[in-house]
Amino acid sequence: MDLFSPVALGDLQLANRVVMAPLTRLRAGESGVPGDLIVEHYAQRASLGMIITEGVWPNPQGQGYPGQPGIVTDEQVEGWRRVAGAVHERGGLVVMQLMHAGRVTHPDVNGGRDAEAPSALAIEGQVRTPAGKKPYPVPHALTTEELARVRDEFVQAARNAVAAGLDGVELHGANGYLLHEFLSPASNERTDSYGGTPANRARFVVEVATAVAEAIGAGRVGLRISPQHNIQGAFETDEADALLTYGSLLDQLRPLGLAYLSVLHAEPGGELVQELRRRFGGPLVANSGFASVTSRAEAISLIEDAHAEAVAVGRPVIANPDLVERWAGEHPENEPQPHLFYAAGAEGYNDYPTLEQVG
Repeated sequence: MDLFSPVALGDLQLANRVVMAPLTRLRAGESGVPGDLIVEHYAQRASLGMIITEGVWPNPQGQGYPGQPGIVTDEQVEGWRRVAGAVHERGGLVVMQLMHAGRVTHPDVNGGRDAEAPSALAIEGQVRTPAGKKPYPVPHALTTEELARVRDEFVQAARNAVAAGLDGVELHGANGYLLHEFLSPASNERTDSYGGTPANRARFVVEVATAVAEAIGAGRVGLRISPQHNIQGAFETDEADALLTYGSLLDQLRPLGLAYLSVLHAEPGGELVQELRRRFGGPLVANSGFASVTSRAEAISLIEDAHAEAVAVGRPVIANPDLVERWAGEHPENEPQPHLFYAAGAEGYNDYPTLEQVG
């Protein structure tokens, strides 16, 4: 296997194994509608094997950040239709990450709505709102009836994404957002069938993934997880419990035949990730770069050592729209500008030069 060779992830046919990781960029304004800036940003990166979009909210309560796009209104769907069309026009593949922020939000961010979560437990710390930093609110603990509503909103969001022309969806089960909140014993203190045991904590994620797979086809659905990432209050400090929880999750998902499993973990070739890969039984997208940046050498070795079928890359893709060409030819890379990651305009977003432009 070679980083620059084609690969199939379910129904998704990638020209190479370099995947654009989902990257929060907050350029969609108050309406959550992708505009010209976002269309151009993704189109510039169409030479990657697959683009996974930034996290997109499937219901208004699930908006986690100002400027985050949605896939709920007709205008949002139309905005994403333009994105998909621009990426496809340049020969690319684009999958939408569906992200419900859960308790990682605030009424000042999501239009005055209560945060939704497995349990009425607030995250320690502060959240950035348009009115400045404020303490995280105590979220509303979802009832079983409301869980069915949230599941159906994920399904409708997936249908909307496919209707807009995207090639599939990735369910965000990582980084302390809603689906991850069910998996973590630190954020899920439920005593019903959705809490307590590892299998019960995995239940809602399984139900959402199953319903979405039935709606748009399992071969177009990926799942992202971040076991023991310990971020945003979703702590998983007991290694044995984490293996039981994620093992149960993947044992239940395996029969679905999902397109891929994306695992954010510092050691993609390590025992935990590789055991979860075996339990999943399908293609693995490795993502080691959260605290550290994934390098060309690491990406190549992950594929050559058969630790993954593809590699998700973040910051190098931000700074290098033509990263595949640069890595294939061992060309120098642009340096990312972190102070512009969450700005509003084209600077630090669409103005990184390609090799051709540098000339």
